[in-house]
Amino acid sequence: MTAGQDPGVYISPAQMYQEVRGLAQTVGRIESKIDGILDDTKDIRTDLSDHEQRLRSLERGRWPLPTLGALTGVAGAAAGVIALIR
Repeated sequence: MTAGQDPGVYISPAQMYQEVRGLAQTVGRIESKIDGILDDTKDIRTDLSDHEQRLRSLERGRWPLPTLGALTGVAGAAAGVIALIR
């Protein structure tokens, strides 16, 4: 071998196989974690939909309150004006 040549690196087939097996195991663990995360987000979406429905039902039940308050205020003002006129 001359001084200018690079001897390179030799990776045996056994070493390559071990690396590929290690990567396959790592990818398997990542896949299982992602599956768990996806299941959790599915539960979160279900909970969010349920909360949204509950909020909408509460909002529908509350709309008469401001309307009744406004009507009461107008009726009070009208009664005051009638009392002043008479």
